[in-house]
Amino acid sequence: MKIRTFLVEDNKTILDNLVTTLEELAPVETIGTADSEDDGAAWLNSHKEQWDLAIVDLFLKRGSGLGILEACKTRARPQKLVVFSNYATKEMRLKCAQLGVDAVFDKSTEIDALVNYCAAQGRKLARPTEVH
Repeated sequence: MKIRTFLVEDNKTILDNLVTTLEELAPVETIGTADSEDDGAAWLNSHKEQWDLAIVDLFLKRGSGLGILEACKTRARPQKLVVFSNYATKEMRLKCAQLGVDAVFDKSTEIDALVNYCAAQGRKLARPTEVH
């Protein structure tokens, strides 16, 4: 089962590489992307039933990933929200935890951990198929 994933990242090279990596190594289907706080929060909140996982960078072209995390605090229980950032300090991890984030990954050292997380979520989020 593919995890319907929305990515918020303002660096096109990083975004393209992340999409390719996740779709090759984990059961991820990228259903959309945004490069700003407003666009990311708006899409996630207007498509509440259409995503399983959101991966959010903290520093964006316009706004902050923290605003997106705040906007997603009322997401459905099975939906997962993770941060993928170069600014994954101890303090930022604590702030993200306070905002209800499920996991935080450092872009420079934890890509394998993000892939493993996505693979594990694919197993957990497998939706049963209809039987006719």
